Amino acid sequence: MDLSRTLAGVGAALIATALLANPASAAPGDTPSTRDFGNGPERNEIAAIDGGAIDALSTRVLSAEQPAAGWSLKTRRGFPRQNRLPVWPVNPEDRSIKLGLVPYHSIAPRLNALQAASDRVSAEIVGRSAGGRDLYLVTVTAPESGAEAARQDRWRELIEEDPGAAKRDRHLRAGYKTPVWINANIHGNEWEGTDGALRVIERLSTATDAATRDFLKRSRVYVTVTNNPDGRVAGTRANGAGFDVNRDHATSSQPESRAVRDVMIATQPFLMLDEHGYTGTTLIEPATPPHGQNYEYDLYIKHALPNALGMEKAIQRLGHPETTRADIPFRDYAPGDWDDWPPIFTPMYAIYQGAVGHTVEIPLRVNNAAYDTLPVEELQRRARINTDVAAATIEAALTYADTNRGTLLADQIEQFRRGWAGEPSPVIPDGFVDGFGPEDRYATTFPRAYVIPAGTAAAARLVDHLISHDVRVTAARSDFRAGGRHYRKGTYLIDMHQPKRGLANVLLEAGRDISGLVPQMYDISGWSHGLLWGARVDSSVRSLPRVPVVKVSRAAPTGSVDAPRGRDLSLSLRDGTDVRAVNELLARGVKLRRTDAATVVVPAEARPDAAALATTLGVRFTAAPRRARGDVFDQPVVAAAVSADELFALKEMGFAVRPVSTAILNAGFDLSTVDTLIVSSGLSYPALNPAARASVDAFLARGGGVLTRGATGAAFNAAARVLPVTATAGRADANGVVSVTNEGRIVGAGSPAHSFVYSPIWFTGTGVTVEQRYGTTPLVAGHWLPTEAGTDGPAQAAGQPAVVSGTTDGGGHAVLFGTEPLFRTHPKGLYAQYARALLWTATRPA
Repeated sequence: MDLSRTLAGVGAALIATALLANPASAAPGDTPSTRDFGNGPERNEIAAIDGGAIDALSTRVLSAEQPAAGWSLKTRRGFPRQNRLPVWPVNPEDRSIKLGLVPYHSIAPRLNALQAASDRVSAEIVGRSAGGRDLYLVTVTAPESGAEAARQDRWRELIEEDPGAAKRDRHLRAGYKTPVWINANIHGNEWEGTDGALRVIERLSTATDAATRDFLKRSRVYVTVTNNPDGRVAGTRANGAGFDVNRDHATSSQPESRAVRDVMIATQPFLMLDEHGYTGTTLIEPATPPHGQNYEYDLYIKHALPNALGMEKAIQRLGHPETTRADIPFRDYAPGDWDDWPPIFTPMYAIYQGAVGHTVEIPLRVNNAAYDTLPVEELQRRARINTDVAAATIEAALTYADTNRGTLLADQIEQFRRGWAGEPSPVIPDGFVDGFGPEDRYATTFPRAYVIPAGTAAAARLVDHLISHDVRVTAARSDFRAGGRHYRKGTYLIDMHQPKRGLANVLLEAGRDISGLVPQMYDISGWSHGLLWGARVDSSVRSLPRVPVVKVSRAAPTGSVDAPRGRDLSLSLRDGTDVRAVNELLARGVKLRRTDAATVVVPAEARPDAAALATTLGVRFTAAPRRARGDVFDQPVVAAAVSADELFALKEMGFAVRPVSTAILNAGFDLSTVDTLIVSSGLSYPALNPAARASVDAFLARGGGVLTRGATGAAFNAAARVLPVTATAGRADANGVVSVTNEGRIVGAGSPAHSFVYSPIWFTGTGVTVEQRYGTTPLVAGHWLPTEAGTDGPAQAAGQPAVVSGTTDGGGHAVLFGTEPLFRTHPKGLYAQYARALLWTATRPA
């Protein structure tokens, strides 16, 4: 192993706690690149208060992935495909203006002018942000007739669908245009990627030299000019819904991530850059171990490392004191310091789509505190250097792609060929590239197939999600047996002999416990749509089930009303869609009864409403037992001090939520009509002023319900004396998929055997009901180490209460979560347990 990689780890241990700012006084280039903690403290410290964009987005139903927007790369048109982009009103509050950068409202006019001046530029809208702003895709290439563009489309499809034929096609090898994709400004307050990309677009579209003309005859350059216009305008990392889009690519909850997913699938790039900032020293991936175990890593690293070296030389040629070198984590850092393990980041997701993906971190901080404290002249000086760096890395990547177009094409073909053939990934020898050693060797054994029984909204949601990501799904045309189990006609099969098997597997597999392999991790280390999305997912390890199948382009409908007319209906709260249906019925004034925490009775006269929701949401209503009893309940009034992702999930389930925080309560928020107070972010009981504290105390005394999550919730529980339990926290960076045992009747009833944790918590105490416990070996997949003292690890959490419920001194109901059932809208199969807890806490005492 390269010694520099070992030494780098000493200073980089637990980056999350040490490297959050770049001192303005530091000499340029004398400190290593720094990285903000993946699950930033804002998730527990800053309550989401602006629900405008969330309200608009949460009108999407939970039942299935929505079809992609009307944009498609394939049309009958050639290039250029010029569209006059709508011009947005001038916004003097755009935060990029202070830095001397291009404000969002100036992008469309600039692109319109380029289209008018050059036949090499095409600009189009490929989606809209959470806040409703246009997302632009620019294509720069030499003009093509409609027939020539159609031939490029056929070749692109051939590469994926029949890589053997593509490899043999000499016309394809000679004439296929090299696709490169640049994603600029995914974090809104990391601005200069947009400006650097615009500089490159302008050069390519206006240059008169023969080299540029020839390059564009051989290439297509695609640029998503700003992937986060909401954040660019507001000066925030997150989009208008409060989401970090660069954490959303495995889940696709946000329109920005869905737009780049669709662009990536349509363009099938050989190489892509994701421009970020600010790390003190320019940082250029490839990354450190752990490397995603589903990559064809040999095909990736053979290009990623030399391309990074070329980009480093490009920034050195700029001549700035701040750009004398770059940090290349694969070369310079120790395992775990800057990993590429999860598929949530854009470049990592791109690898599964056939691209060589790089994160590029430009150097000089101009956001956060620096934006407000540094002189404007210094900010603009830094922004100019950052723009130079962004442009230089893009230009260098284009040069690499053009120079190595033949091998990049061959290796994308090879990736897809391996998938179709079902070949194991090859063992990569030490020294395959400079510095490659045993610490870099990660691989998995692909199952022969996955099997997903049909008939539930959760199964349909998962299948539609897979299809939207270009994973091939089929459905059985008859009943069959596999692995000793009987499956019904219509069961979904994912044959793992397919071009993007790595993506299919990384989404569906359980994952892996990597705690013993690296000392720390930056962000999530475990995830699993197979375990956490609410659908049953079986794997067939060795054989493809023998059954005739049909290709699936969209999951079959799942909703039904299975009860005689005139009979009351029953709905089980097993999925977030079921909860959405309940809230929709309550909003329509339907009088519902709850017979237990998980069962709702719908009166027979509301059958038309139920039938409509069965169609739109895919939920299933059955016949309620005759003379079923139950308490009538109303839609709860919820005040929530929660993170943006939790607020999004609550509204996605149809809850009417009033966002609160310490500041909002201190300003006199009225709790008198609230049924449940949720606390997980941005609410500190000790920080409340006397009036606000008295209001909270009165709320608790009259039996108001409480629902908490995480460290902030546990602290509130202790300070406000809600339930008599003590919380113990695992390491702050511990996260992943955990096994649980379900015991209680509220959360535990019918919940999955797995949950998700980030900074896990468990509870000790008496006088409460244990709803859910950590399993005897809790961690299934992820990274969870004990402290240096050997405490607070999974061994200590084993068998401990993860979720508890109880009655407060005021007679109200309370539930405390030590798990993360709504984390970034990822574990959708856990939504219902959280909703059951919420509905129970909203029940007023008799």
